[in-house]
Amino acid sequence: MMMSCRNIDLGTSVLDLMPCGCSSTSSPTSRRILFGNCSKTVCRIGSCRAIPAKPKENTLVNGLGQDKRVMLNLETPKPISLENLFEVVTDDLQRLNDNLLSIVGAENPVLISAAEQIFGAGGKRMRPGLVFLVSRATAELAGLKELTVEHRRLAEIIEMIHTASLIHDDVLDESDMRRGKETVHQLFGTRVAVLAGDFMFAQASWYLANLENLEVIKLISQVIKDFASGEIKQASSLFDCDVKLDDYLLKSYYKTASLVAASTKGAAIFSKVESEIAEQMYQFGKNLGLSFQVVDDILDFTQSTEQLGKPAANDLAKGNITAPVIFALENEPRLREIIESEFCEPGSLEEAIEMVRNRGGIKRAQELAKEKAEFALKNLNCLPRSGFRSALEDMVMFNLERID
Repeated sequence: MMMSCRNIDLGTSVLDLMPCGCSSTSSPTSRRILFGNCSKTVCRIGSCRAIPAKPKENTLVNGLGQDKRVMLNLETPKPISLENLFEVVTDDLQRLNDNLLSIVGAENPVLISAAEQIFGAGGKRMRPGLVFLVSRATAELAGLKELTVEHRRLAEIIEMIHTASLIHDDVLDESDMRRGKETVHQLFGTRVAVLAGDFMFAQASWYLANLENLEVIKLISQVIKDFASGEIKQASSLFDCDVKLDDYLLKSYYKTASLVAASTKGAAIFSKVESEIAEQMYQFGKNLGLSFQVVDDILDFTQSTEQLGKPAANDLAKGNITAPVIFALENEPRLREIIESEFCEPGSLEEAIEMVRNRGGIKRAQELAKEKAEFALKNLNCLPRSGFRSALEDMVMFNLERID
């Protein structure tokens, strides 16, 4: 069987992998992971995850030796895919897909058409998939044998909120394409798109209130507020080359990570686990969401319009300063001049893109994405070993493989 090898450097900390005593180290679905001088194999069979190899002589306690560099060496028969990640919650996602259109409301044909357009545009269902994975991982911890009605409704609410935000984002960004298809406002007009997004936010809020869990209601309501804060923060800093990394991360939290964090914590709350576990799930979602956003911003410079399903380098063209640009600005004064001129000269946008690619912007952003990924993996240490935790760990690695 053909094997692919991917080396991912995650900084200088050591990530814990619990040994399981499994003998399946030669499995073609195993992944070889090197932490400093300590070698471990991660197996995807059942709940088995890892067994330690014999450490080198200079390895200290917990695998910390002279070389503290963390290296993940992934050996898999093929890259991780979302289909593989969500295989353990396939039935849950199928039930969600069957319910989505019906819970939007069938009384308005235009709304149904708009919903069909966005729901059927190749959406990955990543957020509800995460809800189901965390729900099942924490349910095991709490001794629940099956998901509750609240778990399933939360996944539906999260997808509705995410969809509403995409419809509004496309209007604000004047985007004509989403996932390779025409956007809702392009097909039905701006008025219908805005109202469709508003309706989905309202419908999601109604279902949220009916969950009758004040902690989750506050959690998810904050997300909707964060969306608006993120858009305002972005709109007020276009073509501003003085944007700091912390500003970028805060905006990314508002626009992306807030929803993911609320999704994963909400799932844990409905499993009735201890508050410390629920908080770790919040931090996991936050770090994973930030890592995903940084990777998306990298891909905006490294992939084509066809691969992205939307115009490449679109954020830079519109003055949105992302992590790769922030890092490149530190090394290239000319880049500031071009951006602040709002690309008024012919060919200046293309010149700026090359500067971002060649002046350290991409490399530094990759390091940032990997740093957040490492934090996300550590947040999962509170969960028992299971196929669901394995899938959550693989989700973190799937994201990094997009830039590997």
